[in-house]
Amino acid sequence: MVRLFVVLTSAILMMAVPAWAQNGRPVHLSAESVLLLAPDGTVLFAKNPSEGHAPASLVKLMTLYLACEDLEAGRVAWEEPVTISRRAAETPRYRMGLRAGDSVPFRTLLEGVAIASANDAATAVAEHLAGTEEAFVERMNAKTVELGLHATRFANAHGLPGPGQGSTAQDMAKLIGHLVQDYPASRPLLGGVSFNFRGRVHARRIPLFQDPWGVQALKTGFTREAGYNLAIAAWRAGQRFLLIVLGSQTRSLSFRDAKEVLRFGFAEAGIETIEEPRRPAAPPPPKRRPGDRRRHAVLAVELPPAPSRR
Repeated sequence: MVRLFVVLTSAILMMAVPAWAQNGRPVHLSAESVLLLAPDGTVLFAKNPSEGHAPASLVKLMTLYLACEDLEAGRVAWEEPVTISRRAAETPRYRMGLRAGDSVPFRTLLEGVAIASANDAATAVAEHLAGTEEAFVERMNAKTVELGLHATRFANAHGLPGPGQGSTAQDMAKLIGHLVQDYPASRPLLGGVSFNFRGRVHARRIPLFQDPWGVQALKTGFTREAGYNLAIAAWRAGQRFLLIVLGSQTRSLSFRDAKEVLRFGFAEAGIETIEEPRRPAAPPPPKRRPGDRRRHAVLAVELPPAPSRR
């Protein structure tokens, strides 16, 4: 099943469409690389989909994939306590505030990875599942081969810059597609907006969750090297769409890019139409007060008669 999905997706990606909207108008994006896949894997929109790019925290999609794999296999439990190492606690920011020696439920760490994009949580998950982060990274790279992520290499579990770490929009689309398909339990994690840890609410504001675009699973990523990245799974009319946005110039522009491409993709899939821009309606004439009409009537009476024509 996995091999068939990989082969079909790889073949379809060879026929990527240009980044042009209907009526021949280009879609203007700040992102360096974009890919939108229809439910059957057909490319609806592509801009440099095979170009190498720093994934930043989209790396955490693989961390979540392996965590869900171990949960399903019974090798770890949702509420299992995890003892935090000093190395995990000192992972560079962003952090959710783990302290060395803490005992934290595995579920809370996964919420930290998915919702807060916490690097300390990702390291703690890696160490708990594989003993060391290095051993976990070996599992991550072995899984890239299994899933057909041929242009992807991981150097850590969290996405901070590392030697040789990189991916493409094509591979990231395959990864989030496998994650939400193989492990539906990942969807509430990637669709979550807040969680509590040690009396503090960790929340993220994702405008796409409020917009009517069907976005139910989303992972953000940012480093100076990568720019602003997004991995999105959206369900519209009962169908699943996958979108990757890499290298947007700002966080707000990454959301705008995603919204623009989703809107275009839904139109291409025949789910909704993109209306032509309408000219603004002419403003209504100013309302006249009754007193104004009386004054006009008086003026009309006082005007001299027009000269007669001969």
